[in-house]
Amino acid sequence: MTVPACLGCGAPLTRTWVDLGLQPLANSNIRPENAAAPEARYPLHARVCDACLLVQVDSVVPREAIFNDDYAYFSSFSDSWLAHCRAYAEAMTARFGLGPQSQIVEIASNDGYMLQYFVAAGVPVLGIEPSANTAAAAIARGVPTDISFFGRATAQRLADAGQAADLLAAKNVLAHVPDISDFAAGVALLLKPGGVFTVEFPHLLRTIEGVQFDTIYHEHFTYLSLLAVETVLARAGLRVFDVTELPTHGGSLRVFACHAGAGHVLMPGVAQVRAAEIAAGLDRPEGYAGFDARCRAVRDGLRDFLAGARAAGHMVAGYGAAAKGNTLLNYAGVTGDDIGFLADRSPAKQGRLAPGSHIPILPPAAIFAQRPDYVLILPWNLRAEVMAQLAGIRAWGGRFVTAVPQLTID
Repeated sequence: MTVPACLGCGAPLTRTWVDLGLQPLANSNIRPENAAAPEARYPLHARVCDACLLVQVDSVVPREAIFNDDYAYFSSFSDSWLAHCRAYAEAMTARFGLGPQSQIVEIASNDGYMLQYFVAAGVPVLGIEPSANTAAAAIARGVPTDISFFGRATAQRLADAGQAADLLAAKNVLAHVPDISDFAAGVALLLKPGGVFTVEFPHLLRTIEGVQFDTIYHEHFTYLSLLAVETVLARAGLRVFDVTELPTHGGSLRVFACHAGAGHVLMPGVAQVRAAEIAAGLDRPEGYAGFDARCRAVRDGLRDFLAGARAAGHMVAGYGAAAKGNTLLNYAGVTGDDIGFLADRSPAKQGRLAPGSHIPILPPAAIFAQRPDYVLILPWNLRAEVMAQLAGIRAWGGRFVTAVPQLTID
């Protein structure tokens, strides 16, 4: 068997972090008429590079198979995420003096969910988005969008066209990049000499602490710590000068970087996060041990709950046909015999079947029509938001369930 190579430095990957078995693509919901067709499944095996400590899945799926014209994820269907992005736009505008003379570029701009706030403030923007259907939604709301994958070639083309960025933003996209070094080189090309690159990603430290293995799926090629990201950016001549810890996605980092010779002052947050990662052992390969066993314990807890509910004649529905939910459901072997349906606000998902489990995806109104005994919240990072939206289930004694980091019933 061929040993895979690190996506960052090319070293052989021999250390398993967690093996989640064979899984379908997490965002590839199935049209009902295709339900009987064979469904592709790929190994979902995350490893740690002993050389540069980049955590990654085996690169077995071409990015074009994931980010296609039928991509199911639209960012604008989470109210809390939109609020986060509005606050980001306001904070960056104030901190870096952005205005009509500035150029804001976002990599993986999706449906224009974030750039719309800069547009409203009169700041010139450009989105870069490979999925044509989400890009079309962005263009329709007035966000100019270049439909392409980002990397060195795209950055050079845009820079040659005068699109150099004062602020270059990347929210939860760095993990989606199969060639992370090419991505970093593109950032360096597109960023103005004094420009700022901000990149947000779920913090690997919080992923480990919270047993958040369901954030692992094929379109997330890497799982990132500050230590690993600093190494990747440094290879491209970029320097991290600030880090902010965020509550999003179970605990994220917003990293601020610039060209190595730029004048941005090093802020205390960098040393604080580095110290926390080192204290947790993320500066050495041995610090990643034991995660696989903790994931199996979460899986078994969910299985036991669903088996008990089924034996008692209780109905369980899921909320949120999210990619993380599909990883969890397929890892646990959940089917429509365990969960009657998944409810989701996105019209792009409604009427389809979840990958692997083939559980039907319905509008949220189905919860109040069918009155399940339990609602399993799959996007646990939106737990408070979902519980507020669905508070009416209490009227018939309905209860909320989350499986990560351990089974909780409210």
